[in-house]
Amino acid sequence: MKKLLLVFATTSLIFACNKKENTTATADTTENQVNYQVFGDSISADGALSKEEMLAKYESMKPVDTLDVKFTSEIISTCKKKGCWMSLKLGNEKEAFVKFKDYAFFVPKEGAENHTTVIAGKAYIEETSVDELKHYAKDAGKSQEEIDAITESKVEYRFMANGVLIAEN
Repeated sequence: MKKLLLVFATTSLIFACNKKENTTATADTTENQVNYQVFGDSISADGALSKEEMLAKYESMKPVDTLDVKFTSEIISTCKKKGCWMSLKLGNEKEAFVKFKDYAFFVPKEGAENHTTVIAGKAYIEETSVDELKHYAKDAGKSQEEIDAITESKVEYRFMANGVLIAEN
């Protein structure tokens, strides 16, 4: 019985110590130093593609493709309920919809819009149903009129992030 209790206590301690917390990271750029809030896995801004380079990657992908990649962009919006998703600018009025791997972390619900972000994870293309699009519109705080205007599914550029940096402005 004592061995069982010891195994349970050790396992609990390991899982408790493994919880990811938000931290701050710093990256040097040619102009100045950028401070980032870190969400999820600790990543660096080094080697990140631009949003235009990422758009070109998405445009060359097929719906069955996935791509491990890191890119930088600006945040358009985040989930106002939990911070469980965000949308990013890609250029040419295109955007990427970002969720977070295993629902393991969230980003700020307010105040992240127009901030620079670096994300790392998997890019893919997916068709999003009308019901899901309406759900996301509601989470984004859209009006009922805007939600009711959603009548067709949409093929979207998607991203499953395992790490996110958000610049502190």
